[in-house]
Amino acid sequence: MSTPEQEVEYRQHRFSPPSGATEIFLVRHGESMPQRLSEPFDLVDGQADPDLAPEGRDHAARVGERLASERIEALYVTTLRRTAQTAAPLAEKLGLTPAVEPDLREIHLGEWENGLFRKHTAEGHPLAQKLWEQQRWDVLPGAESDEAFGLRIRAALTRIAAAHPDQRVAVFTHGGVIGEVFAQASRALERFAFLGADNGSISHLVVHGENWLIRGFNDRSHLAAPLG
Repeated sequence: MSTPEQEVEYRQHRFSPPSGATEIFLVRHGESMPQRLSEPFDLVDGQADPDLAPEGRDHAARVGERLASERIEALYVTTLRRTAQTAAPLAEKLGLTPAVEPDLREIHLGEWENGLFRKHTAEGHPLAQKLWEQQRWDVLPGAESDEAFGLRIRAALTRIAAAHPDQRVAVFTHGGVIGEVFAQASRALERFAFLGADNGSISHLVVHGENWLIRGFNDRSHLAAPLG
C-alpha cells in the first residue's frame, strides 16, 4: 500500500490548445454607417459595402489596443471594406498585411440587401418575424441558403486552420458569420442563438481538425472603458 508521501497528485491546469490546433480570434467589424434609402451603399458582388461610422473607427482602435499584445501571426478580412477598416489599427501595430478570405463575407440577404433588412426589421415586417421564428435566413426572397452559408463558413475556417497549425490568427468578419460559427461549434439547437455579437467584440475559437472548441464569445471589455 502506498503512503501519503508516495501518492501522485493530479492538478487542474489551465487550458492549452492541442498540438497542431489553431486559435482564432473572431472580431466583428466596428459599427458601419447608418443607412439612408435615398443614398444606397456601394455594392460588392451584390452586397452592401458601407464604410465604418465614427463609432466604428473607435471600435477598431480599441480592438487594435486589445489584441496588440497577443501573439498573433496572421490577420484575415473579408471582401467587404468594413472588416479591412476594423483590422487596420491592429495590422499597423503588428506590421502584418491582412489576407482576404472571401468566404467569410456576411450572409447574402437577397432582395433585402442595401438597407432593406435594417428598414424592414425596424418596422416589424412579417418576413422579419418569420426569419426569427424559423431561424433561417433564406425565408427572405433571393437570400443565400442557410446550408450554403454554413458550408462556405466551415470551409473557410478549415482552410485558415490548415494554414496556421500551432498559431494564433485574428479574423475580422461579420455578425452573421460569427453567429453561424458558434452555432456549428456548439451544435446549438437554436440556429440564431449566437447572433448577439456586438460591433468590435472579440470571440475566441480553437480549431483542431474537425473539432471546434469555444473559448469565449462576445468579449467587449475593451469597449467599456476609454482608451489609455
